[in-house]
Amino acid sequence: MATPVSGLESAWQFLIGNFTEFQLATIITFLIHETVFFLSGLPSLLFERFGLFAKYKIQKKSNTSAYQNRCVLRLILYHVCVNLPVMIFSYPAFKFMGLRSSLPLPHWTVVVSQVLFYFVLEDFIFYWGHRALHTKWLYKHVHSVHHEYATPFGLTSEYAHPAEILFLGFATVVGPALTGPHLFTLWLWMVLRVLETVEAHSGYHFPWSPSNFLPLYGGSDFHDYHHRVLYTKSGNYASTFVYMDWLFGTDKDYRKAKAVEENEGKNL
Repeated sequence: MATPVSGLESAWQFLIGNFTEFQLATIITFLIHETVFFLSGLPSLLFERFGLFAKYKIQKKSNTSAYQNRCVLRLILYHVCVNLPVMIFSYPAFKFMGLRSSLPLPHWTVVVSQVLFYFVLEDFIFYWGHRALHTKWLYKHVHSVHHEYATPFGLTSEYAHPAEILFLGFATVVGPALTGPHLFTLWLWMVLRVLETVEAHSGYHFPWSPSNFLPLYGGSDFHDYHHRVLYTKSGNYASTFVYMDWLFGTDKDYRKAKAVEENEGKNL
């Protein structure tokens, strides 16, 4: 019986035998992204639309169906007109940086160490880029598009001005560009990053939410606060973890708000 590794390598052999590396790194990558993004993002949209799991919803208010539909339609436009061309035109740069798709697949220790490195580096770069987007001019002309949804749901995670898509997208790709990863590692990183940002924007905090189990993980409750307060006081700028905001004091208002909520809960 084939081992899981040999089965995975057989599947990979099928891919590289039927598609060129360019096709895998561009079109197939785009399709994987779209599949993971919409399948993971649609549930919170439906929960909100039909009033499901209301007790786990962070904010009491909800978006209208028309407002949700507007988001979805614009996302499709942005993804096709911005994301896909960027993937296509950036392929030569990734190839120059060492991207490969050939067998053998990298050892799991290499995959895990690289993905962890990507998360830490992305979080650091994203924090400063996101914080810059909350300065007056950049917020007004660029980042305010993302904040049109003060009550976020999963799909709003990638709803942003095209300039922001490119600006903060750099934080996502700089790690892989530095290490020259195998395409398999790049796909895994992309999937995990999409799932993380969709969860952070879901608008729901469940008992099984990752932030209840993973140390330093921000999650939906942490990021939802960022969306629902005035942009000059929002804080919570990091994408995945909480330590950057803690180190630089940009989570103080959030911590105060949480303390008030806890005290009010005790007094009920």
